[in-house]
Amino acid sequence: MKLFAVFALFFGLAAAFVANALEVAVDVGHDLRKPGAVSARGRNEYDFNRELAGVLAPLLREHGLAVREINFDGRIANLIARPRAAEASNFFLSIHHDSISESWLLPWLWEGVEQTHTEVKRGFGLFVSSHNPDLASTLRCASTMGAVLRRAGFTPTPWHGRKHVAADAENGVWYYDNLVVLKNARQPAVLFEAGVIKHKEEELELRDPERQARMADALATGLAACLSVTEISVPE
Repeated sequence: MKLFAVFALFFGLAAAFVANALEVAVDVGHDLRKPGAVSARGRNEYDFNRELAGVLAPLLREHGLAVREINFDGRIANLIARPRAAEASNFFLSIHHDSISESWLLPWLWEGVEQTHTEVKRGFGLFVSSHNPDLASTLRCASTMGAVLRRAGFTPTPWHGRKHVAADAENGVWYYDNLVVLKNARQPAVLFEAGVIKHKEEELELRDPERQARMADALATGLAACLSVTEISVPE
């Protein structure tokens, strides 16, 4: 076969693969007007979410998945608008960072400014809604992501067991039926809490680029593995 024909075949197959690739909607939690929780050192949660999502998106593409970026500019304030923007996607993954109720916060000074922190909660979590139209795929992918995260050295927090029913506590998966972005999703959907930004030590870990890359790689690897063996169609 002539060299030109070989290249034509290669690029044709590549284009067909991309066209048929499953699409993951990566949603950045919160927005510029309501940026979410404030970390132990005064940084907004939205900034953490946008940073991690920016690391995750290209890694998902490296795994052969198409990516729909939602709220990467921080301008989608309406929560229902986010799953609506993902209606044609095969999977919805919302990126967040965790906090804790005020009763568990302690005061401290950071660079001369009064802030608050916690010492009792740290670790990742994955939330799902039992109202999801494809709950089986949702649970399978959430557990797979949690398992790969654990194998990569990350630890799920057991704290959510105080208020939420476990879907797979070992791998950090919990039911949270009333989260707007989850209960309005038309495809399998998971909300990921990367860690607790009110925990002083974990906040620093969550800002470390090497750790972000490892966590994003575990998420992408787990989700890609799940989607490769799960029959998921484009929502109608």
